[in-house]
Amino acid sequence: MILISGFDGGTGASPLSSVKHAGLPWELGLSETHQTLVLNDLRSRVRLQTDGQMRTGRDVAIAAILGAEEFGFCTAVLITLGCVMLRHCNLNNCSVGVATQDEILRKRFRGRPEYVINFFNFIAEELREIMASLGIKKLDEMVGRTDLLETNREILPWKAKGIDFSRILYKPQMPSQVATRCTIAQDHEIDKVLDLKLIALAREAIDKTSRVNIELPIENTNRTTGAMLSGQVCKVHGEQGLPEDTIYSKFTGIAGQSFGAFLAKGITFELEGMANDYVGKGISGGKIIIYPNKHSSFNSQENIIIGNTAFYGAINGEAYIRGMAGERFCIRNSGLNTVVEGLGDHGCEYMTGGRVVIIGNTGRNFGAGMSGGIAYVYSPDKSFKDKCNMEMIEFSRIDSEDEAVMHNLLHNHLKYTRSPLAKNILEDFKAELKNFIKVMPLEYKRILESKKLEEKLKLSEDTEG
Repeated sequence: MILISGFDGGTGASPLSSVKHAGLPWELGLSETHQTLVLNDLRSRVRLQTDGQMRTGRDVAIAAILGAEEFGFCTAVLITLGCVMLRHCNLNNCSVGVATQDEILRKRFRGRPEYVINFFNFIAEELREIMASLGIKKLDEMVGRTDLLETNREILPWKAKGIDFSRILYKPQMPSQVATRCTIAQDHEIDKVLDLKLIALAREAIDKTSRVNIELPIENTNRTTGAMLSGQVCKVHGEQGLPEDTIYSKFTGIAGQSFGAFLAKGITFELEGMANDYVGKGISGGKIIIYPNKHSSFNSQENIIIGNTAFYGAINGEAYIRGMAGERFCIRNSGLNTVVEGLGDHGCEYMTGGRVVIIGNTGRNFGAGMSGGIAYVYSPDKSFKDKCNMEMIEFSRIDSEDEAVMHNLLHNHLKYTRSPLAKNILEDFKAELKNFIKVMPLEYKRILESKKLEEKLKLSEDTEG
């Protein structure tokens, strides 16, 4: 599937200069992509999807005629659910409860699934009327039929009257056997994925909750390893998953994209080697341990061992990474506790929960849009302070509760990865605490303080009562 995303879509939380002056209409990209694929007889192998302010059945009809088979509705659906386009989705203070983690604001959300269903019924009804007026029964018959479109120059402003639309509406003249839509199903080779082997080896654990240990090699062609296994665990045991370490899998090699994605509770993945992007994406209670090959000679704390966007949208679980991560580490993390020995730019971006201990260097723009969770960054030279986006965060004092969390995570990091860096810090932990900087989101701090105040008031009422 190829997605052509138009310039006028998005939440509206981007800078105004990006909203107004960046990108091109999806009509241009879609038409050009469709024509190129048809001319090279490749259109039959791929599906084309487009999005960007899709609002009506007429939009769907035009997109289909220009070559699309799939259509993305985003902003219009949000508005159907109550969004009023305040355009500060990243600030955690959405007054209608759509884009916020604040429990009080979330109570204001009034959206219902029926509203979305009703909206799409109207879309389908309008599209069916347009198709009927064109004498077309199926949407597939509309794909690429640019002969059904014509320009209405009466509505064009004077500046646009000289624009030539012929190339957008061009229909390649090809032999009848050349398809103008997707007709060949792609073989994803699902029957060969590593997860099927993992499921077979872990069957005792899934069915009887018996502990199993698995050792397998892994290659970078093994993508999303663990997702299907987690699906089987959730299918049998539900959201609560399995007891800790029930399924313990050790891999050796270089893992492909999304290693440990959506890993369920009770599953532990240990990797001796390296991994590509999206490690632990959406992890949901599992545990991931990654460290370099025992025969490697490089210094792990100075080398990237996992790729970009690791633990994107993590929900719950643990992760211990002996080495550096790429950019956008723990973006949108909402519950993962992790230790890493350095990372690239944009760390903890849009994070809403969890605890992150970083015992190494970080890149710039750390904590941008961070509204929840806490990060502890080891920075003996204090250079970290110049790399932060301070719009929504502040540096706070490390208290006894923080000490316990950090010590526990570092102890686990040493136990699982045998990290020399973690060992050095733990040997003189009390002295090393002064080299850590606690990053606390302002909004999260306010919520915690209000909860503490409520508990004190409740305690005083109980005492008086």
